[in-house]
Amino acid sequence: MAVKKILLTGGAGFIGSNLTANLLEDENCFVTAIDNFDTFYDRDIKENNISLFKSKKNYLFIEEDILNVNENEVLKNISFDLVIHIAAKAGVRPSIQNPELYYLNNVIGTKCILNWCVKNSVKKIIFASSSSVYGINKNLPWSESENLLPISPYAETKLHCEQMGKEYSEKFGLQFLALRFFTVYGPGQRPDLAISKFIHLILNNEPIPLYGDGSTRRDYTYVDDIIQGVRSAIDYNDTSFEIVNIGNHQSFTLKELVELIEIKLNKKANIKWLPQQVGDVPETYADITKAKKLFGYTPTTSLSNGISKYIAWLQQKGNEYAGRI
Repeated sequence: MAVKKILLTGGAGFIGSNLTANLLEDENCFVTAIDNFDTFYDRDIKENNISLFKSKKNYLFIEEDILNVNENEVLKNISFDLVIHIAAKAGVRPSIQNPELYYLNNVIGTKCILNWCVKNSVKKIIFASSSSVYGINKNLPWSESENLLPISPYAETKLHCEQMGKEYSEKFGLQFLALRFFTVYGPGQRPDLAISKFIHLILNNEPIPLYGDGSTRRDYTYVDDIIQGVRSAIDYNDTSFEIVNIGNHQSFTLKELVELIEIKLNKKANIKWLPQQVGDVPETYADITKAKKLFGYTPTTSLSNGISKYIAWLQQKGNEYAGRI
């Protein structure tokens, strides 16, 4: 990769911090990360995520909300080649309880980032979208041309952002690449997400909540494969607007996931069955043909290997960290 100066939003979060670690391995890459330490989960986890980067000469962290990005004085004095926009109010189920907050943070926040790009002559933005935009669609695996039937405010905000990106691309000559991530997991994973939550509860002899009958399916994608997709998108310049699935092209049931975790931990789960949750889709499954064609994207981590890697990382972090997630 040629010399790149990157503004990374959501830089202290799960995907953002993993991406930062990867980018900083290249001495020609300069990362300015912003994050507002949203209270969705423990600030200490995010602080820990970025603790090793702060001594790097090619890294700068700014605590800031994307809603205020145009007023930030530090950013006014830095030029950038591109923006990787990962920051968002997370969580499908919580978005149903407070859709206005999700619209403010995700849609208006993204509009602030787009306006900032136009104002500062930044010509490229890579946007972290979500498989949730597909909603309930039985035409599996999902290609990018499928009908979109979002069933949660969170999904609707991601779709709205994709549409704004297309508008800004056409009006202002901005290259906008929307990457639809499919159920990302791995080291540093958010504590509310299934794999980290289940492992923590099983290790602590606590019941794990399973919604529905265990037949819902997900295309679980290891974070290193997600980063491979983002890195490829950085180098892609052939077209000005694209929407691309970044998934693993494999789908597992919730019951299969729990059984695999039980095997890896050599410990049985105490399952608490609960009614299906509003906003949950029955299945996700990525068609990654387009990602292969445009980016040369090829996921390399199976769910079995990915869970083993995550557990090994967790054990390395020790009981103190495990008890907090």
